[in-house]
Amino acid sequence: MEQTQGAHHIIIVGGGAGGLELAARLGDKLGKQGKAEITLIDVSLTHVWKPLLHAVAAGTLDSHDDDIDYLALGRWRHFRFRLGYMSGLDRAKHEVIVAPTLDEQGNEIIPRRTFRYDTLIIAVGSVTNDFGTEGVKEHCMFLDSRDQADRFHQQLLRNYLHAHTQPDPVHEGQLHVAIVGAGATGVELAAELHDASRQFVAYGLDRITPERDVKISIIEAADRILPALPPRISAAAREQLRRLGIQVFTGEQVIRATPEGLYTSGGRFIPAHMKVWAAGIKAPQFLRDLDGLETNHRNQLVVNQSLQTTRDPDIFALGDCAACPQPGGDQTVPPRAQAAHQQAQLLVKSMGLRLAGEPLPVYVYRDYGSLISLSRYTTVGSLMGKLMGRVMVEGFLARMVYIFLYKRHLMALHGVFRVVLSSLANVLKRGSSPRMKLH
Repeated sequence: MEQTQGAHHIIIVGGGAGGLELAARLGDKLGKQGKAEITLIDVSLTHVWKPLLHAVAAGTLDSHDDDIDYLALGRWRHFRFRLGYMSGLDRAKHEVIVAPTLDEQGNEIIPRRTFRYDTLIIAVGSVTNDFGTEGVKEHCMFLDSRDQADRFHQQLLRNYLHAHTQPDPVHEGQLHVAIVGAGATGVELAAELHDASRQFVAYGLDRITPERDVKISIIEAADRILPALPPRISAAAREQLRRLGIQVFTGEQVIRATPEGLYTSGGRFIPAHMKVWAAGIKAPQFLRDLDGLETNHRNQLVVNQSLQTTRDPDIFALGDCAACPQPGGDQTVPPRAQAAHQQAQLLVKSMGLRLAGEPLPVYVYRDYGSLISLSRYTTVGSLMGKLMGRVMVEGFLARMVYIFLYKRHLMALHGVFRVVLSSLANVLKRGSSPRMKLH
């Protein structure tokens, strides 16, 4: 068991956007001065901003160009990183249990370990919820991690290469992609795949005719796409999808997936050899009944407005895995990247106050708007502020704000100077690199 005697030990489980920003800021604020020992635990060695996974899957972003090494960042930002998957918790002993790490052949690389904490912060995010739909686990792909996005891209590339070289014409469904769920992930993925189909042809796979051979479909159970966002954004996004020739089926619930395609409750069959399930989320299964902590029907840890779990004040949760109440109603904070960012900022203050024995602040969600990137074609969304209210934005301005949100995440980890240099380097190498990942 790893622990430094005497130091207050803060363990953060989960290196997503919120967890990693929190570890970096706490490392600078508390770890550097020796006021606390900060440890980040994650199942991967690198971090990729989750809102970009749709671009990784389509190949329009090389995940290895923008990933962040936890070990290196830990050295620079004064926290320790430990590789592993949290499999259990012993609240009486204040111990996190981490499962053994295995290689591809099943050989043990790292044994089972326990880490003692004084404060535990769980930030493990969310996974896709298949709602127990028949055939989904067997025949659909998910985009919860960089590995899953990379696997989808490899399958996409293999299918295009095979279609380009086969002696027979492309058959029905061979290059069709069906996306279940018209939230941000599904809509953005559809636009990126449309762009990717044109890029494949431009880079030499010219026996494929995208207008004839490629079909992209989105299936949504609600009556409109992007149901969590304002109707004006939904309408603008759907109009752009229509212009791109992307099929959109609303009010259709998928009831079964097969190797050949998807069946809906309305009696429709949608042929597609490639199927992506992006319809709904839940917290990871291991959180349910985690040594008696309270969870809801989506496995989220129930927390109060200070982000402390309801049954243990030494354990906090943030981001998608936390069910945090909003004031004045029965709703909880929506599972969005901006919420995780805000909660991480609050917990930086909270940890300092906790060490000083002072009362903790409460979290109030602030909605600053939503942006949906439709590849290189356009970006649509709304921005919110105290002075301007809700303002609809589209095109170049919306694209610049969308890029800034990602750059802001990088600045929180690397600082402004490094992000500016990295951005300049990316601009300089554009002429010598393909617009998409071709391997």
